[in-house]
Amino acid sequence: MRLHRFFGNFNFLKSPLVITDPELISQIVNVLRLQAKDDIILCDGKYNEAICQITGIAKDKIELKLINVQNNQNESGKQVILYCAILKKENFEVVVQKAVETGVVRIVPVLTDRTVKLNINPERINRIIKEAAEQSGRGILSKLENPVSLAQIGQHSGGNDLNIFFEKSRVLFMDWIIENGELLKKTSKIGIFIGPEGGWTKEEIEIAKTNNYHIISLGNFVLRAETAAIIASYLLVNS
Repeated sequence: MRLHRFFGNFNFLKSPLVITDPELISQIVNVLRLQAKDDIILCDGKYNEAICQITGIAKDKIELKLINVQNNQNESGKQVILYCAILKKENFEVVVQKAVETGVVRIVPVLTDRTVKLNINPERINRIIKEAAEQSGRGILSKLENPVSLAQIGQHSGGNDLNIFFEKSRVLFMDWIIENGELLKKTSKIGIFIGPEGGWTKEEIEIAKTNNYHIISLGNFVLRAETAAIIASYLLVNS
Protein backbone atom coordinates (compact mmCIF):
# COMPACT_ATOMS: atom_id res chain seq x y z
CA MET A 1 0.00 0.00 0.00
CA ARG A 2 1.28 3.45 -0.93
CA LEU A 3 2.00 5.56 2.14
CA HIS A 4 1.00 9.21 2.42
CA ARG A 5 3.96 11.63 2.39
CA PHE A 6 4.27 14.96 4.20
CA PHE A 7 6.92 17.67 4.04
CA GLY A 8 7.82 19.66 7.13
CA ASN A 9 10.58 20.89 9.42
CA PHE A 10 11.18 17.47 10.95
CA ASN A 11 14.15 16.41 13.07
CA PHE A 12 14.72 12.69 12.65
CA LEU A 13 17.32 12.64 15.42
CA LYS A 14 14.50 12.98 17.94
CA SER A 15 12.25 10.10 18.86
CA PRO A 16 9.34 9.97 19.38
CA LEU A 17 8.40 12.56 16.78
CA VAL A 18 5.61 15.03 17.48
CA ILE A 19 3.59 16.94 14.86
CA THR A 20 2.10 20.19 16.17
CA ASP A 21 1.29 21.99 12.90
CA PRO A 22 -2.53 22.48 13.01
CA GLU A 23 -2.88 22.35 9.20
CA LEU A 24 -0.94 19.09 8.96
CA ILE A 25 -2.84 17.59 11.90
CA SER A 26 -6.14 18.45 10.22
CA GLN A 27 -4.99 16.90 6.93
CA ILE A 28 -3.89 13.66 8.60
CA VAL A 29 -6.87 13.30 10.92
CA ASN A 30 -9.83 15.02 9.25
CA VAL A 31 -9.05 14.70 5.55
CA LEU A 32 -7.19 11.39 5.28
CA ARG A 33 -8.82 9.85 8.36
CA LEU A 34 -5.57 8.24 9.47
CA GLN A 35 -5.51 6.59 12.87
CA ALA A 36 -3.13 5.18 15.45
CA LYS A 37 -0.97 2.34 14.04
CA ASP A 38 -1.15 3.78 10.51
CA ASP A 39 2.22 4.39 8.83
CA ILE A 40 3.17 7.60 7.01
CA ILE A 41 6.32 9.07 5.47
CA LEU A 42 7.73 12.37 6.75
CA CYS A 43 10.19 14.36 4.60
CA ASP A 44 12.46 17.18 5.79
CA GLY A 45 13.04 18.70 2.32
CA LYS A 46 16.75 17.88 2.54
CA TYR A 47 16.56 14.44 0.90
CA ASN A 48 15.90 12.75 4.27
CA GLU A 49 12.66 10.87 4.85
CA ALA A 50 11.36 8.60 7.56
CA ILE A 51 8.72 5.92 7.74
CA CYS A 52 6.80 6.55 10.96
CA GLN A 53 3.91 4.93 12.77
CA ILE A 54 1.22 7.05 14.40
CA THR A 55 1.14 6.15 18.10
CA GLY A 56 -1.18 8.81 19.44
CA ILE A 57 -3.56 11.49 18.23
CA ALA A 58 -4.67 14.46 20.31
CA LYS A 59 -6.42 17.71 19.41
CA ASP A 60 -3.15 19.67 19.25
CA LYS A 61 -0.56 17.03 18.39
CA ILE A 62 0.21 13.72 16.74
CA GLU A 63 2.86 11.43 18.20
CA LEU A 64 4.80 9.05 15.99
CA LYS A 65 7.30 6.23 16.39
CA LEU A 66 10.24 6.42 14.00
CA ILE A 67 10.59 3.14 12.12
CA ASN A 68 13.21 3.82 9.46
CA VAL A 69 15.16 6.83 8.16
CA GLN A 70 16.45 6.80 4.60
CA ASN A 71 17.81 9.05 1.90
CA ASN A 72 15.46 9.89 -0.96
CA GLN A 73 16.80 8.37 -4.19
CA ASN A 74 14.20 9.77 -6.58
CA GLU A 75 15.86 13.08 -7.44
CA SER A 76 17.60 13.46 -10.78
CA GLY A 77 21.24 14.43 -10.99
CA LYS A 78 20.13 17.37 -13.12
CA GLN A 79 19.30 20.73 -11.54
CA VAL A 80 16.73 22.11 -13.97
CA ILE A 81 15.53 25.69 -13.50
CA LEU A 82 12.31 26.62 -15.29
CA TYR A 83 12.03 30.24 -16.42
CA CYS A 84 8.40 30.50 -17.49
CA ALA A 85 6.31 33.49 -18.50
CA ILE A 86 3.38 34.09 -16.16
CA LEU A 87 0.44 32.56 -18.01
CA LYS A 88 -3.24 33.51 -17.92
CA LYS A 89 -5.92 31.94 -15.72
CA GLU A 90 -4.69 28.89 -13.78
CA ASN A 91 -2.27 27.83 -16.51
CA PHE A 92 0.84 29.00 -14.65
CA GLU A 93 -0.24 27.00 -11.60
CA VAL A 94 -0.64 23.92 -13.81
CA VAL A 95 2.90 24.47 -15.12
CA VAL A 96 4.23 24.73 -11.56
CA GLN A 97 2.46 21.56 -10.46
CA LYS A 98 3.67 19.48 -13.40
CA ALA A 99 7.19 20.95 -13.35
CA VAL A 100 7.54 19.89 -9.71
CA GLU A 101 6.27 16.42 -10.58
CA THR A 102 8.88 16.10 -13.33
CA GLY A 103 11.76 17.11 -11.01
CA VAL A 104 12.43 20.82 -11.64
CA VAL A 105 14.34 22.36 -8.70
CA ARG A 106 13.58 26.07 -9.20
CA ILE A 107 10.75 27.97 -10.87
CA VAL A 108 11.27 31.58 -11.97
CA PRO A 109 8.16 33.50 -13.14
CA VAL A 110 9.10 35.77 -16.05
CA LEU A 111 7.46 39.06 -17.07
CA THR A 112 7.66 39.36 -20.84
CA ASP A 113 6.51 41.99 -23.33
CA ARG A 114 3.39 39.95 -24.07
CA THR A 115 2.63 38.88 -20.52
CA VAL A 116 -1.01 39.66 -19.70
CA LYS A 117 -1.18 38.45 -16.11
CA LEU A 118 1.44 40.36 -14.12
CA ASN A 119 1.27 38.80 -10.67
CA ILE A 120 1.14 35.47 -8.89
CA ASN A 121 -0.05 34.29 -5.47
CA PRO A 122 3.16 32.95 -3.84
CA GLU A 123 1.34 31.41 -0.88
CA ARG A 124 -1.00 29.45 -3.13
CA ILE A 125 1.79 28.41 -5.51
CA ASN A 126 4.04 27.24 -2.68
CA ARG A 127 1.15 25.13 -1.43
CA ILE A 128 0.84 23.63 -4.92
CA ILE A 129 4.60 22.93 -4.90
CA LYS A 130 4.36 21.15 -1.54
CA GLU A 131 1.39 19.01 -2.57
CA ALA A 132 2.99 18.11 -5.92
CA ALA A 133 6.27 17.18 -4.21
CA GLU A 134 4.45 14.97 -1.71
CA GLN A 135 2.38 13.28 -4.41
CA SER A 136 5.31 12.59 -6.73
CA GLY A 137 7.82 11.35 -4.14
CA ARG A 138 10.30 14.21 -4.29
CA GLY A 139 13.13 14.51 -1.79
CA ILE A 140 13.19 18.32 -1.83
CA LEU A 141 10.75 21.16 -2.34
CA SER A 142 11.18 23.13 -5.54
CA LYS A 143 11.92 26.80 -4.86
CA LEU A 144 9.67 29.55 -6.22
CA GLU A 145 11.60 32.71 -7.10
CA ASN A 146 10.28 36.28 -7.34
CA PRO A 147 9.06 37.35 -10.81
CA VAL A 148 11.71 38.95 -13.02
CA SER A 149 11.73 40.58 -16.43
CA LEU A 150 13.55 38.95 -19.32
CA ALA A 151 15.92 41.91 -19.33
CA GLN A 152 17.00 40.92 -15.78
CA ILE A 153 17.21 37.24 -16.52
CA GLY A 154 20.92 37.28 -17.29
CA GLN A 155 21.62 37.85 -13.59
CA HIS A 156 19.69 34.65 -12.77
CA SER A 157 20.89 32.43 -15.58
CA GLY A 158 24.57 33.35 -15.53
CA GLY A 159 25.36 30.59 -13.06
CA ASN A 160 23.76 27.87 -15.18
CA ASP A 161 25.93 25.47 -17.14
CA LEU A 162 23.50 25.56 -20.05
CA ASN A 163 20.49 27.70 -21.03
CA ILE A 164 17.90 26.55 -23.56
CA PHE A 165 15.47 29.07 -25.02
CA PHE A 166 12.45 27.41 -26.59
CA GLU A 167 11.21 29.22 -29.69
CA LYS A 168 10.24 28.29 -33.24
CA SER A 169 13.58 27.38 -34.78
CA ARG A 170 15.17 25.29 -37.50
CA VAL A 171 16.93 23.36 -34.72
CA LEU A 172 14.60 20.64 -33.40
CA PHE A 173 15.08 19.58 -29.80
CA MET A 174 15.44 15.85 -30.42
CA ASP A 175 18.04 16.49 -33.12
CA TRP A 176 19.85 18.86 -30.75
CA ILE A 177 19.87 16.21 -28.00
CA ILE A 178 21.42 13.64 -30.36
CA GLU A 179 24.08 16.11 -31.43
CA ASN A 180 24.81 17.35 -27.88
CA GLY A 181 24.38 14.14 -25.91
CA GLU A 182 27.88 14.25 -24.42
CA LEU A 183 27.43 17.89 -23.41
CA LEU A 184 24.20 17.06 -21.59
CA LYS A 185 25.83 14.18 -19.72
CA LYS A 186 28.43 16.60 -18.34
CA THR A 187 25.90 19.33 -17.57
CA SER A 188 24.17 19.44 -14.19
CA LYS A 189 22.56 22.90 -14.03
CA ILE A 190 20.23 23.72 -16.92
CA GLY A 191 17.95 26.71 -17.44
CA ILE A 192 14.95 26.35 -19.74
CA PHE A 193 12.94 29.31 -21.02
CA ILE A 194 9.26 29.18 -21.99
CA GLY A 195 7.50 32.22 -23.43
CA PRO A 196 3.95 33.59 -23.01
CA GLU A 197 0.78 32.70 -24.92
CA GLY A 198 1.65 35.13 -27.71
CA GLY A 199 5.24 33.98 -27.99
CA TRP A 200 8.51 35.83 -27.56
CA THR A 201 9.04 39.18 -29.28
CA LYS A 202 11.94 39.78 -31.67
CA GLU A 203 13.61 41.90 -28.99
CA GLU A 204 13.38 39.09 -26.45
CA ILE A 205 14.84 36.60 -28.90
CA GLU A 206 17.74 39.02 -29.40
CA ILE A 207 18.27 39.08 -25.63
CA ALA A 208 18.50 35.29 -25.70
CA LYS A 209 21.04 35.43 -28.51
CA THR A 210 23.08 38.07 -26.65
CA ASN A 211 23.18 35.78 -23.60
CA ASN A 212 24.33 32.87 -25.83
CA TYR A 213 21.27 30.74 -25.08
CA HIS A 214 20.61 27.73 -27.28
CA ILE A 215 17.50 28.58 -29.31
CA ILE A 216 15.61 25.36 -29.99
CA SER A 217 12.17 24.25 -31.16
CA LEU A 218 10.14 21.48 -29.53
CA GLY A 219 8.77 20.42 -32.90
CA ASN A 220 6.78 21.44 -35.94
CA PHE A 221 3.48 21.96 -34.12
CA VAL A 222 2.57 25.14 -32.25
CA LEU A 223 2.23 24.09 -28.60
CA ARG A 224 0.40 25.88 -25.84
CA ALA A 225 2.85 27.49 -23.41
CA GLU A 226 1.90 25.17 -20.56
CA THR A 227 2.32 22.11 -22.79
CA ALA A 228 5.76 23.28 -23.90
CA ALA A 229 6.83 23.94 -20.31
CA ILE A 230 5.81 20.47 -19.12
CA ILE A 231 7.41 18.63 -22.05
CA ALA A 232 10.65 20.64 -21.86
CA SER A 233 10.90 20.15 -18.09
CA TYR A 234 10.50 16.38 -18.34
CA LEU A 235 12.93 15.98 -21.22
CA LEU A 236 15.71 18.05 -19.61
CA VAL A 237 15.37 16.53 -16.12
CA ASN A 238 15.71 13.10 -17.68
CA SER A 239 18.35 13.98 -20.28
